[in-house]
Amino acid sequence: MSTEYRYDPEEIEPRWQKVWADERTWEVSNDVEGRDKSYVLVMLPYPSGEPHIGHLKVYSVGDAVAHFHRRTGRHVLNPMGYDAFGLPAENNAIKTGEHPRDSTKKSIESFRRQFKRWGISIDWSRELATCEPDYYRWTQWIFLQFYNAGLAYRKAATVNWDPVEETVLANEQVVDGRGERSGALVEVRHLEQWFFRITDYADRLVDGLDEIEWPEHVKTMQRNWIGRSEGAEVTFRCEDLGVDYPVFTTRPDTLFGATFFVLAPEHPDIEKLAAGTGHEDEVRDYVNRALTTDKEDRGNADRTKTGVPLGRTVTNPVNGEQIPMFVADYVLMEYGTGAVMAVPGHDQRDYDFAKTFDLPVKRVVEGVPDEGGDEDGLPYTGPGVLVNSHPDFDGLDKTAALEAIVRWLDREGKGNSSTNYRLRDWLLSRQRYWGCPIPIIHCEACGTVPVPEDQLPVILPDVEDYKPKGRSPLAAATDWVNVPCPSCGKPAKRETDTMDTFVDSSWYFLRYTDASNDEAAWDPEILKRWAPVDQYIGGVEHAILHLLYARFFVKALADLGHVDVQEPFAKLFTQGMVTKDGAKMSKSRGNVVSPQDIVAARGADTARTYILFIAPPDQDADWADEGVDGVYRFLSRLWRLSAAAADGPGAGADQPDVESLSPADLELLRKAHWAIEKVTNDMAGRFNFNTAISAVMELTNDVSRAVNERGDAEPQAVRFALATAASLLFPFAPHVAADAYSKLTGDRVWEQPWPAADSELLERDTVEVVFQVNGKVRDRASVPATASKNELEALAMASPKVQAHLEGKTVAKVIVVPGKLVNIAVRG
Repeated sequence: MSTEYRYDPEEIEPRWQKVWADERTWEVSNDVEGRDKSYVLVMLPYPSGEPHIGHLKVYSVGDAVAHFHRRTGRHVLNPMGYDAFGLPAENNAIKTGEHPRDSTKKSIESFRRQFKRWGISIDWSRELATCEPDYYRWTQWIFLQFYNAGLAYRKAATVNWDPVEETVLANEQVVDGRGERSGALVEVRHLEQWFFRITDYADRLVDGLDEIEWPEHVKTMQRNWIGRSEGAEVTFRCEDLGVDYPVFTTRPDTLFGATFFVLAPEHPDIEKLAAGTGHEDEVRDYVNRALTTDKEDRGNADRTKTGVPLGRTVTNPVNGEQIPMFVADYVLMEYGTGAVMAVPGHDQRDYDFAKTFDLPVKRVVEGVPDEGGDEDGLPYTGPGVLVNSHPDFDGLDKTAALEAIVRWLDREGKGNSSTNYRLRDWLLSRQRYWGCPIPIIHCEACGTVPVPEDQLPVILPDVEDYKPKGRSPLAAATDWVNVPCPSCGKPAKRETDTMDTFVDSSWYFLRYTDASNDEAAWDPEILKRWAPVDQYIGGVEHAILHLLYARFFVKALADLGHVDVQEPFAKLFTQGMVTKDGAKMSKSRGNVVSPQDIVAARGADTARTYILFIAPPDQDADWADEGVDGVYRFLSRLWRLSAAAADGPGAGADQPDVESLSPADLELLRKAHWAIEKVTNDMAGRFNFNTAISAVMELTNDVSRAVNERGDAEPQAVRFALATAASLLFPFAPHVAADAYSKLTGDRVWEQPWPAADSELLERDTVEVVFQVNGKVRDRASVPATASKNELEALAMASPKVQAHLEGKTVAKVIVVPGKLVNIAVRG
């Protein structure tokens, strides 16, 4: 083949990008009548700095899906936006010294420029950024809908305080006792905070998981986080203070065995209980130590139990006994009510604590002793019958006793059956500057007053000093803070906390459907055409926070009559991480790969194709520079073959007449249809893009051999095979595929339907079968496709090359896989 054909991505890629930009190719109308719709969405990025290799991977995945759906006849929405408020953007601004608005704007410009350089097929007419007033106006509107419905409320609460970030963190943002981002040990403070009542939706959030096509491990993560469990809520009373303490337990059958009562260090009543008992200093020191201890470590069953007496007692409601109260760090505030009735006879942690503090251990369930218990077989956790409890319950099987005791508690007004959740209401207040202002005004006369909807958005003011100081920097913006009350007109003050950035990202997918609407967050009729998102794509690290919050938002908005669906994302795909030298990329390791450098050196198509080729996209993939060069050579080969074929004899790339082809050319045609079937199946299933790309490589190699080695390949068969390869490659390498296809056919590949495999050409009269001896290939033969197992075995046994390895040996077993192989196992 002539060397004059040189693949030049620096010329090819900008040229096609200009076509798509000038013609606004990827923009899509909201008129989906008469067509199947497909809403394909990649999770919006935090615009902090430059896009990294993870962005290249996930947007390459999303783009491949979008292209495939378009060409299989669907009306595709593939929009773009930026999660621009919150700590990532603000911390970047603090680090660089730029105002968050300026640094965020620069970062967004960089993201936009890079995504266009990568050729991602985005409908840019719907682009949004959550930090823009025309977006957060509607975030504030949603907050007010929730507030008016009682789903947003304010209360004093014990909160997680990050001393480095100087803000409140939601429970979900605390990992092992440390701030998710800063890594600092979290402190506990008591502050007035805003919450969303997500716990009202706990059951529906669990049950709804059965209705969506998500990876099972992600569903399990959400179920575990919500933590639904069945049991009873029982009230223990501290007579000294006249305060009731409800306890959730899954074992009400053991109530008569409770010998002490334990509160979590985070419980808001700890100081009140310790006051005046002589234990104040001891309790305060213990609580401070406990709150800096890793929560996972605190929950470790094997850890030595510690605690401090509170100098108070509570009344066990089932028998009237006074039992002592303790604070102990093995009890976590995240579970139940932060209070535990301790039953050391039937719980290992309670037993260990009782032994440490010389507290009574009482058996109330009799059964076959567990191995490893003490001399009395305690603690006992197996099946059995009640003893030492109450005449009405002793002798009952513990399962029957559990139900009977719950009914008795309910009749006596001492408790009731209950479902408990690990999930807590969503704490959304942040004492930071760079966030959506909460549209509430505080008036001494009227209390909390919502900002009237016609006064939205409440604009985030420009402030010179936006660094956190233990309170919101907005408090210093007095001209902004001091306003008249909307209800009475008297002097009042704006809320100075801003919203958690997860609020912004919990509804953006709804806004994309009607992004230019100035009158409403979305037109319900337009939203109905697109919702829910058909294919959502992003990292598994968002399995709990973002995905759970978005599901809550949609269910709440549906209840309020604003949306018609119950789930935001019908299908979810979570992509794997890109590593280098077997480790996560990080600047400290010096193993960071810049997508900009790869694109500059080898082109966007090479970067996109390689990152989808190195591994299935749902798995981690290790980057290798030599692999990039291999993909570049493949793309170059396909383009050069196509350019040469386009300049050669023939016209267009229609399939040639099968009857006129030689056996070799017919094989090339069959290979093209094999590739169509293979790539189609890989695209339509679990996104096996790596094997799809491999199939196109295989087809291209066959064309190369036909042209360069055989020399007499029928030109039309070559053109058809190359056009097929380009068509199948387009979702992964759109620029080179569009260029090759255009040269061969004169058409635009994205305007063509996805190719269909001819079933007759997939059926073969003959197949190649491998003959093995003890798993090693010894011969091959072309045989009729309909050959039986007996016929294949006979052919293998008759092969001289096989017979050479059977001499002097005994055939132990023959395995025949029709159409593929015969394996003869021998011994001796």
